[in-house]
Amino acid sequence: MAQPNSRDELLEYCLRSLGAPISEINVSEEQLNDRLDDALQYFQERHFDGIQRVFLKHKLLKDEIDVIRNKPAFQTVNSATGITTAIIEEAQNFIPLPDTVVSVNSVFKSDSSSVSSGMFNIKYQIFLNDLYYFGTLDILNYAMTKTYLEEISRIITPDVQLRFNKKNHRLYLDIDWSLVTQNYYIIVDCYRIVSPTEFPKIYNDIWLKKYLTATIKKQWAQNLSKFNNVQLLGGVTMNGDKLYADAERELEIIERQLREEYELPPLGLIG
Repeated sequence: MAQPNSRDELLEYCLRSLGAPISEINVSEEQLNDRLDDALQYFQERHFDGIQRVFLKHKLLKDEIDVIRNKPAFQTVNSATGITTAIIEEAQNFIPLPDTVVSVNSVFKSDSSSVSSGMFNIKYQIFLNDLYYFGTLDILNYAMTKTYLEEISRIITPDVQLRFNKKNHRLYLDIDWSLVTQNYYIIVDCYRIVSPTEFPKIYNDIWLKKYLTATIKKQWAQNLSKFNNVQLLGGVTMNGDKLYADAERELEIIERQLREEYELPPLGLIG
């Protein structure tokens, strides 16, 4: 099928691109699945279509808050010299996130400052008293006032300090947990991988098809390398080294295309 919609269809497409069934592709089924898993992981880590921005929310229950507040983790560290034994405590101020989350941008704070919360906050008063006379308000002055108020709000209620590592999927929140009440909502701005099981159109991505075909070709060349220069019936000679070099060159071109066309630039270079 020219437009694969599943794992098997994508593998069959790549094998046909390499010459099957006319040519025998000497790659085992296990190796094919390994190369497909590696290609999907590379696609999800580097391709902008491999991830999507989502907002996840979690309601903190009383039992969770009690654990975070009162139960630090203990670790005993031993040394041969100096202080021989030390007990190290680590706060359990983390929330486990799904394995599909690859990065966290921010955590939205529950703003409780007088600048922007409540019926009689400063922002509400500006809208009530100034915007009523529409057309008489100086837009520049209003924009500067809003910027000033946002800066005050940031100082009074600073952004949530967080730490996240996608290998342990723990979102550490360095906040004052004594102020967190039951049923407090944590809203996480993060990136999550796009699952091909849920969205099978990933299998038809043009870059993924080219990349997987090249990696299978490289695996095929590695398998043939131990039979290099062996003459078959009819005078045909195997040349795994040339096939390997061709695959390496193709992979270099395809990976450069990913960096130049499909990979999101570093955040500092946007704008």
